[in-house]
Amino acid sequence: QVQFMESGGGSVQTGGSLRLSCAASGYISSTSCMAWFRQAPGKERERVAGIEGYGGIVYADSVKGRFTISRYSANYTLWLQMYSLRPEDTAMYYCAARSRSWVCSASRGDFDYWGQGTQVTVSS
Repeated sequence: QVQFMESGGGSVQTGGSLRLSCAASGYISSTSCMAWFRQAPGKERERVAGIEGYGGIVYADSVKGRFTISRYSANYTLWLQMYSLRPEDTAMYYCAARSRSWVCSASRGDFDYWGQGTQVTVSS
């Protein structure tokens, strides 16, 4: 069983930066998709960024050019570097992974493993 522990969330002002980290225990194939999702109050959980097992990277349009996802497969670590944060980025951020697919779909139902989340709050 895979478990994730996210860290790095916090409160920043508009334009600030944060770096989220996700450390996994258990085995995740280096070819599996790992991704960051977020969920704001009253909204659906959305995929922010995903990194596919064969190197492909996908971003939500709203974060392109501001967020960077990276991973270190050797110890199942995932990061999300966030720059130029906006109030609309405020949400709980979750680390997720698929167990048997390298494709980073946008559907939360396709992901098998989830962390508990880390809160990001951006004030204007």
